[in-house]
Amino acid sequence: MTNSIALVDDDQNILTSVTMALEAEGFDVRTFKDGEDALRGMTQKPVDLAVLDIKMPRMDGMELLQKLRKSSAVPVIFLTSKDDEVDEVLGLRMGADDYIRKPFSQRLLIERIRALLRRQELAQDEASPTSEATVTRGDLTLDGARHLCTWKNRPVPLTVTEFLILRVLASRPGHVKNRDQLMDAAYGDNVYVDDRTIDSHIKRLRKKFKQADDNFNEIETLYGIGYRYREPV
Repeated sequence: MTNSIALVDDDQNILTSVTMALEAEGFDVRTFKDGEDALRGMTQKPVDLAVLDIKMPRMDGMELLQKLRKSSAVPVIFLTSKDDEVDEVLGLRMGADDYIRKPFSQRLLIERIRALLRRQELAQDEASPTSEATVTRGDLTLDGARHLCTWKNRPVPLTVTEFLILRVLASRPGHVKNRDQLMDAAYGDNVYVDDRTIDSHIKRLRKKFKQADDNFNEIETLYGIGYRYREPV
């Protein structure tokens, strides 16, 4: 089955060259020059993954992501300016799954897209009889087959990355996972991300659960070591 990609950028050269590269790899690519058109297009016809430039006219990538996250957990890769770390961190905290700095290698973008799509399939593919389709830890339930997360029976919408990170933590309460282990679980062995990427996803996870329950404090930080899911009392 062909995966569909939304490519959103106001630079026509990027739209043309990246579309050609992605189509050569077998992807179905839909292009948009600004956030408003992209939001309308992806709402009418959802895609499997979106690549968003941050700085665009009419509606920038940040606002587009914010609106998308109200109704969709579609995997998102941000295209950021070369040295704009603020955009990268803010984008991850808002729910982006990954980012790539401009100027970028098309091969790198393709590898990141494939890795993210594989992670999405991993999060959803629990058909094996030996796999644990549902993880239940106290008030937390993670249904991998349907990519659903609930806390005290309230739905908590998670991105693919957030779901995978939380699942690896909740699968073994009390066991510390360092950032490298969480990176491997969420991104795979072939994709490098720095420490603050995992930290941003953890902050995002906590914020989402706090919205469902202000007393949520199950994800513990062990400074200089990593994170763990609190053991049941």
